[in-house]
Amino acid sequence: MTAILGISAFYHDSAAALVVDGSIVAAAQEERFTRRKHDPDFPQQAIDYCLSEADLKPEDLDFVAFYDKPLLKFDRLLETYLAYSPAGFRSFATAIPLWLKQKLHVSREIRKGLNRGYQKRLVFTEHHESHAASAFFPSPYEEAAILTVDGVGEWATASYGVGRGNRIELSHELRFPHSLGMLYSAFTYYCGFRVNSGEYKLMGLAPYGEPKYADLIRERLIDVKRDGSLRLDMSYFRFAHGLRMTSRRFHELFGGPPRVPDGPLTQREMDLAASIQHVTEEIMLRMARHVHGEMGQKNLCLAGGVALNCVANGRILREGPFESVWIQPSAGDAGGALGTALFVWHQLLGKERNVNPEDSQHGSLLGPRFSSEEIRAFLDSIAAPYREITDEDALCTTVAEAIASEKVVGWMQGRMEFGPRALGSRSILGDARSARMQSLLNRKIKFRESFRPFAPAVLSDRATEFFDTNGATRDSPYMLLVAQVNEAKRRPTTPAAASLQGLERLKINRSEIPAVTHVDGSARLQTVDHSRHGRFHRLLKAFEKQTGSPVVINTSFNVRGEPIVCTPQDAYRCFLATDMDLLVIEQFVLEKSQQPPGNVRRFADYPQGLPPD
Repeated sequence: MTAILGISAFYHDSAAALVVDGSIVAAAQEERFTRRKHDPDFPQQAIDYCLSEADLKPEDLDFVAFYDKPLLKFDRLLETYLAYSPAGFRSFATAIPLWLKQKLHVSREIRKGLNRGYQKRLVFTEHHESHAASAFFPSPYEEAAILTVDGVGEWATASYGVGRGNRIELSHELRFPHSLGMLYSAFTYYCGFRVNSGEYKLMGLAPYGEPKYADLIRERLIDVKRDGSLRLDMSYFRFAHGLRMTSRRFHELFGGPPRVPDGPLTQREMDLAASIQHVTEEIMLRMARHVHGEMGQKNLCLAGGVALNCVANGRILREGPFESVWIQPSAGDAGGALGTALFVWHQLLGKERNVNPEDSQHGSLLGPRFSSEEIRAFLDSIAAPYREITDEDALCTTVAEAIASEKVVGWMQGRMEFGPRALGSRSILGDARSARMQSLLNRKIKFRESFRPFAPAVLSDRATEFFDTNGATRDSPYMLLVAQVNEAKRRPTTPAAASLQGLERLKINRSEIPAVTHVDGSARLQTVDHSRHGRFHRLLKAFEKQTGSPVVINTSFNVRGEPIVCTPQDAYRCFLATDMDLLVIEQFVLEKSQQPPGNVRRFADYPQGLPPD
């Protein structure tokens, strides 16, 4: 047996992943255990979970691998500061102490975190190698082109190459500070959202605006080549040497200072979001077409933070030259932990790769699960009233009836998802046919901005009936592709509705499934099948049997500013802190109206208000 532990840490969304004899055994982000969103610290609890899942101790490990090369990253940091000196001294003074204390001593931190029990070799792969490995090795392809795009690794901000069998080869890269990820994050910051967590908000805001600034972005901020490579005019940015993303010149170009976080959203922010989203999609399409021409492959694997832009992914699939696209479900830094472990197994050890025609990611259900005994013991310890429904058909029928009657259900089943999307294991579910559900979920469940869209989970064999998947059945089990709702399911727009602008467009009832149809008629699609999704698939079948509809809302089981729930305790607390009606943890069903007032006070208290997003 060969056990390999992969680690990502110290920058954004730390994680651990365990690969045993080439099979992915476990993977989880540290945030799920510490309850600190995007926790960048050493992933101690994630490591402990991965080892316990395989019943291993640190000394049982054969290799431990880290997802980038700290010394090379430090080289980039110093060289950049020297290039911009004396500007950026405050940023330099902020960063260097942390580097000298921790980030330059990753080996020491790893051995300490493994209780000095691991004394063998530590492997460091380059950041974009880790991304590429995470994209190709679990994919369903024997051969494929690989494209990775993010903010920045050590020096690389994008790379491409090819994967064949058990090897990957990256042949080209784009280098810092010229970065599509940083460009998108600059607009995230300017529109008042948090960098490295608010980019998906910018993507969700884009359909409310018009790409009025796209030409200005192309003319003043970037020079994009035919192959999708780009150069930024750095006089408009400060991310290379400052504590902000954008410069005064950027603010003057777009008509004023950045939006204050949580301040009113104006048409300017909506148009800016539409503009940078449009430009990003264009660049990603150019990159994909160039990679196809250079690599001569029919399949494409994607990873890196920009690969979480599911609108761009959808366009690559629909308009690009590739027959098939597979995107790593944990495409950001957390997925690097998995990539580096797989890189050691296949690339360094030369071990054979057995391709699974679905993929080898196991539905990305790689986190902890909890036994009936553990759940029952917790619920009994707090005197929480519940029903235990051991018959699965009866359980799914009960929950489907609740959803069909416009109740909101917290649904916790099986192993927790690895990656940013809830895929039916740690989900909040609602009726996609309800015209009021989108607003209700945003206001009373998620406590977040009203414009945020929700994703549909749809039975895979009926997906093409509701969504335009480019004329063929396209699996989207990881909620990483956007498709248009079919015209046959749309509702005509009245002249009065067509005249609405901005967030007023939320009032338009656009389709038979209005709660998951975005203002541009699109939806971030999850297809649900039995082999990957088990009980979640059976629930959708029960809902279909009752209502005729194969579609439900699937959104992550958390509130604003908190990670997706991990444990029964997390789920119960979130249940009581919101207006959810029903909580289902495995076969245990809890109704909000029956919960003791003392539990509500104990578990649903946010003394400091909601965490910042």
